[in-house]
Amino acid sequence: MKAVAGMHLAIEVPDARLERFAEAGPAQIVADDAFAAWFILGPEVSDWRRIDLPSQPVRMLRNGSIAGQGQGADALGDPRIALTWLANERSKRGDGLKAGQIVTTGTCLTPVAIAPSDRLIAEFPGLGRLGVGFD
Repeated sequence: MKAVAGMHLAIEVPDARLERFAEAGPAQIVADDAFAAWFILGPEVSDWRRIDLPSQPVRMLRNGSIAGQGQGADALGDPRIALTWLANERSKRGDGLKAGQIVTTGTCLTPVAIAPSDRLIAEFPGLGRLGVGFD
């Protein structure tokens, strides 16, 4: 964790090639790049090392209504565990993580269905909000 320069609020926008992605197994998830598609990087969180990340709530609003809720623990139990796993795996493969790279630790809630013209706002109580629109 000493090597981590900062933490930012973010929204991951998934896109699966599978119709019923919630039923996919590990092999299908890996083959589909963990359903990763787009990533919106938000503002940096100050003093993030003092935050109880596993307990940090996250709420997603779609067009003003709650569409999903979760917490930091939904990312492998703790976002720091997810980051450590990634750093170790990349190191085993010989390329590791590099200074200045932006790394996502995964989503803290079940992906929300998105349609054209939807507006999403991710709320991180006590930390801030981040929004994105789909036109």
